[in-house]
Formats: sequence, structure tokens, C-alpha cells
Amino acid sequence: MPVGKVKWYDPERGFGFLSHPGHEDVFVAKQVLPRDVKELHSGDRVEFDFAEGRPSPKALRVVLLESAKTRRHRQHHYSPEQLNSMVADVMSLLEGIQPGLQQGNYPEHKVGHQIAGILRAVARELDA
Repeated sequence: MPVGKVKWYDPERGFGFLSHPGHEDVFVAKQVLPRDVKELHSGDRVEFDFAEGRPSPKALRVVLLESAKTRRHRQHHYSPEQLNSMVADVMSLLEGIQPGLQQGNYPEHKVGHQIAGILRAVARELDA
């Protein structure tokens, strides 16, 4: 199922649109929302099934993954100093594997896993 964000949703009219990255926006009606979700908010992350329709694709089922309201209140897990150290570490690690990549070789699994973990942590922190 594709993952996108709510572009806008009008609870009074009972419909709105979801972004579908790389594709046309998807129409969403109140009837396809989960029972515990009364309305969507701009920026909510959703997963959805859809079918082609006129004039635009229509959502058949929607799952709320993350509310934009919740995301606004996320806390940072690391201090700026810790994040700076993580960025420096990942830059050093990336510089270490770059020559091998230029020669067409992937890094060892352990090194790749370590770099990917740090990149994910940095990305989550920057997105908080």
C-alpha cells in the first residue's frame, strides 16, 4: 500500500485529498476512514489503498500512521552536541567507504549496517 500525507481535509464536507508521491493526488471520503478516526489533518501520514476514478483516484481504505499533531510535539532524543558528534562519525565512516564504492565494491555488511543505523538516527532526530 502506498504511503502519503494528507494534503487537506474538510471535516464539514467529509472529504479531502492525499498526496501520492510521484502520482496524482488521491480523493479521500469520510466513509473510508477507520472507525476511530473522525477527521484527518493536513500533514497526517497515512497508508492507503486506492482505485482509479474520475476525475482522480479514490481511496478505498486509509490507515493513519502518524498524526501531524503528534509529530509537532516530538521531543529530541539527542543534544545538539551529541547530534554533531553523530554527524561527524557518519561523515568519517562515509569517507572511509567512498574509495571502495568508486572501485565498484560495497562495504562489508557490518560497516554498512553501522553507517545505516547512524544515518537513520540522525534522520529521525532532524525530522523531530
